[in-house]
Amino acid sequence: MSRTVSVGRLALGLAAAALGTTPLQAQISDARIQELIRAAAVAAAAQPGQAPAPVPGPPVTVALTLDEAVELALERNLDIAVQRLNPQLQDVAVASARAYYSPALTSTFSKAENQNAPTSQLQLSQGGGGVVSDTFTYNGGIAKNLQWGGSLQLTLNNNRQATTSNNAFYNPSFQSVWTVNFSQPLLRDFRIDAQRRQLQVSRTNRDISDLQLRASVTNTVSNVRNAYWDLVFATQAVEVAQQSLDLATKLVQDNQIRVEVGTMAPIDVVQAQAEQATRRQALVTAESNRRTSELALKRLLVSGTADPNWSATLNPVDRAEFHAETVDVEAAIRRALAERTDLEIARRNVENNTLTMRYLRNQALPAVNLQVSYGVQGVGGPFQERSNTGVLGSTVTNTIPGGIGDALGSLFRNQFPRWTLGVNVSYPLGASSQDAAVARARIQLGQVEAQLKQIELQIATDVTSASIQFRNATEAVQAAQAARDLSQRRLEAEQSKFEVGMSTNYFVVQAQRDLNDARNSELRAVLNYRKALVEFERLQQAALQSQNITVLQ
Repeated sequence: MSRTVSVGRLALGLAAAALGTTPLQAQISDARIQELIRAAAVAAAAQPGQAPAPVPGPPVTVALTLDEAVELALERNLDIAVQRLNPQLQDVAVASARAYYSPALTSTFSKAENQNAPTSQLQLSQGGGGVVSDTFTYNGGIAKNLQWGGSLQLTLNNNRQATTSNNAFYNPSFQSVWTVNFSQPLLRDFRIDAQRRQLQVSRTNRDISDLQLRASVTNTVSNVRNAYWDLVFATQAVEVAQQSLDLATKLVQDNQIRVEVGTMAPIDVVQAQAEQATRRQALVTAESNRRTSELALKRLLVSGTADPNWSATLNPVDRAEFHAETVDVEAAIRRALAERTDLEIARRNVENNTLTMRYLRNQALPAVNLQVSYGVQGVGGPFQERSNTGVLGSTVTNTIPGGIGDALGSLFRNQFPRWTLGVNVSYPLGASSQDAAVARARIQLGQVEAQLKQIELQIATDVTSASIQFRNATEAVQAAQAARDLSQRRLEAEQSKFEVGMSTNYFVVQAQRDLNDARNSELRAVLNYRKALVEFERLQQAALQSQNITVLQ
């Protein structure tokens, strides 16, 4: 029974052995002990089944700009990856609808044998019994549905029949029949039918899937930008919390010095230490918020838990800078009405409903179908000459050789043609279900058109509201910057007064709190400004254009 010796125990064993072989006065140096430990580690690694313990590496930090974050999302985001499959599914649906018009080949191969009872002189065999027929059939054809509603079918039927009949001219006989059948609706199903409607709807749905993919990309880009600014805000909030903690710590140290020299009461140090503990707690909360914001951004950027960025620490490089901008609301509304995907999808749905309306109106027409058929028959084989062609069952005097070539020759010479021309008419009397369907479709079409106008009004309202929010965010940043500047100056003044004894510890702590709150308010205002700008662009469907993104299929 083998045992695995740990590295620590092996090192201790080697050290003990070394100690046992030397006098007690002799001491082993630190270098010798480290050498023994390394030798023990090598020996343990050489044992079978013993793998060295993995050494955790330092955490990986990835510096990330906003553009790089958007690029990663477009490359790896799972929501976009799922949405990219929808156009491919619609391509399959279009191909399936188009397959209805693909030609189809038909063929038949069969062999049959039939023995008839002799009920008349025509059914007598050469021996006077019933006629035995042996038939081999080999047919072929092609059929195609035409895109204007008709259908075309070409067939070539062939058979070889050997018989014991006493009255056959050809034995065996070869028969070939070439037939063309054409059918064309003249009213109902002429301009549009169920298959053409389905094909057009599939194509429109393919366009809708492209628009949905574009919308998904736009929304994902907007979400990435917002999540990036959230992480920037959380990172800067940690910096602000650390600065506030540093100020509180410095105040504690200064107060302790004043207590030592006898210029301040010890109770004032306790107040400063309480503020220091509060600021340390705020720093812990800020770091927790940063980790939460980082996780939200990772969710949008990685392709799974195996993605290297999932376990890395993201460091946002860009900062949410503020530049006061003005927006043109009228131009933004015009752009939104031209590029919004939801409005374009609604327009595609109106097209589908209009197509359905045309189809239902067409189905209410009489069914008038043109039927045309043309065929040629050929026959051949060994021809049997008889002594008296006017008498049934006369004696065969001579046989002229022949075969399938004779049948095909007479076929191509058009010796035995046949044709049919007809028109079939069908019209229901009284009210029909199609009339009710047309009335219902007309109402639904009017409803969808009203909804389209409602969407246009909602788009104008959303863009106008976003412009108001953007203007409010701009003014809020300007006010927050002024408040932060005043809080900074107030703290400097309180510290100067405190140093000369004209202020108290309480007012200095209060000024530090006010400055911390003002800095956080400024960061929040700038974050709201950046998010308002992202939302203003998203509502115009402008994120794709502003990021120079091309959607590839």
